[in-house]
Amino acid sequence: MKTDVLICRDCLGPVEEDNGNFVLQLCSSCNEQMLIEEGDILMEKFTFFWQDQSPFSQFHPALFKLGDLLFTCAEQYMMFKKAEMMGDKATAAEIMATPYNPKRYKALGRQVKPFNKELWDKKCKDVVYQGNFLKFTQNPKLLHALYETAGTTLVEASPFDAIWGIKLGPDHPDRFDRSKWKGKNWLGEVLTQLRTDLMTGERV
Repeated sequence: MKTDVLICRDCLGPVEEDNGNFVLQLCSSCNEQMLIEEGDILMEKFTFFWQDQSPFSQFHPALFKLGDLLFTCAEQYMMFKKAEMMGDKATAAEIMATPYNPKRYKALGRQVKPFNKELWDKKCKDVVYQGNFLKFTQNPKLLHALYETAGTTLVEASPFDAIWGIKLGPDHPDRFDRSKWKGKNWLGEVLTQLRTDLMTGERV
């Protein structure tokens, strides 16, 4: 779902038009109203997604391989790599032996022991990037869907996830205003970067 919103180039606050002038509403970054000329406005476009029917979801079913390993979705890859990174061979094997069931993969990932949070926090975005690289480059229809979002920022509009999503639902009115997001949107950032890298030839 693509949506357009006008934002300030400097603070990314929402912009509204008033009598032909663009007026920046009060925001936490600027803390004052400013008249903005049209030339100083940047139009940011968002592609909001959520739940497994979206090709951009970690839960979306998509077969892809890494060597001899066959994955059913990006979530399985992520949780397998989490277990592998922590040296939990038993959980890693159980994740790979489980047929498509992203909720089960997620639950197994939470059981990984021993768990080094500092290490995972440092490496997890790279893991998700690589998993999605494999997913999209091995599934042409999904890659086409990703390329169709060109010019937009991908945003996981999950009302529950404050790390990988924005913790706002796809119909929440505040989803257009970055300053009101309640989550970090790490998945959206990773996918947006991946799309850029693929389209510019940085990754092939």
